[in-house]
Amino acid sequence: MLALQSDRRFLVELFAVANLAFLTLDIYLAHSVNEFRHAAEWIPIVFTTVGTITLGTGLIQTLRARGEASHIGLESGSAYWIGLLVGGLAIVVGVVGLIYHLNGQFFQYQTLQVLVYSAPFVAPLAFTGVGLLLLLNRLVPFESREWGQWVTFLALAGFVGNFGLALVDHAQNGFFHVAEWVPVVSAAVAIGYLTMAIGWPKNRRYLRIGVFVLGLQIVVGMLGFVLHLLPSVTEAATGPLRDRIVYGAPVFAPLLFSNLALLAGIGLWDLTIKAPAALTEGGASHS
Repeated sequence: MLALQSDRRFLVELFAVANLAFLTLDIYLAHSVNEFRHAAEWIPIVFTTVGTITLGTGLIQTLRARGEASHIGLESGSAYWIGLLVGGLAIVVGVVGLIYHLNGQFFQYQTLQVLVYSAPFVAPLAFTGVGLLLLLNRLVPFESREWGQWVTFLALAGFVGNFGLALVDHAQNGFFHVAEWVPVVSAAVAIGYLTMAIGWPKNRRYLRIGVFVLGLQIVVGMLGFVLHLLPSVTEAATGPLRDRIVYGAPVFAPLLFSNLALLAGIGLWDLTIKAPAALTEGGASHS
């Protein structure tokens, strides 16, 4: 069995590649609503497809080259430069997508109503998050505690985005169902906990509480996925499954909670391992 199973950096790299691949399907469904009215809507799909293939191929080649090594080689070689290139382009695509989504009507009218009912402006920042992960995995020394803090911070930023998306999306129908408040509260809990974890990275007992906090996020994500898929809570309630997925509530949006919980788990795992062994509950070391 490869020693790579204990390499958190490998897991982060795999996480980034998997998320880039999934964005292809997610964006295709989102842009199918208006049948790709604007040609620019194909740009993120082309980028995710090419980026996934390129990163995936490079990762496989790196794994084969390292064999039974205890870590993957991202410090130099083709995997290093490919990751920097794809990561940098992902950040650009995310920022441009954010501006593009806002440019529809918000910059013209600048009202809360337009912001709520226009294209989800935060969604393209998923590209930025993936890009930053790829850069982090190459530019921040894995042996440092900062690596785990940065991974946790990016997960925290994702939960901030989740909080905004859940609030804005469910505001479209005035939180008609009480259950629509659950992801808002859940995201707020994750934000509070991860903020403290980043600022208090030496306390193992506090970091281990993350198992329960992140477990909650996974449950919320899975339940939200089921609820969004059910005909009773979608706008296309009587239509076929494809119409409910394309035109109804965003089916995959709740899975962001489960997805970010996995990323945060890697960050907290790393912080726990690198924390000093002898600590009191308050975070002070024994003399």
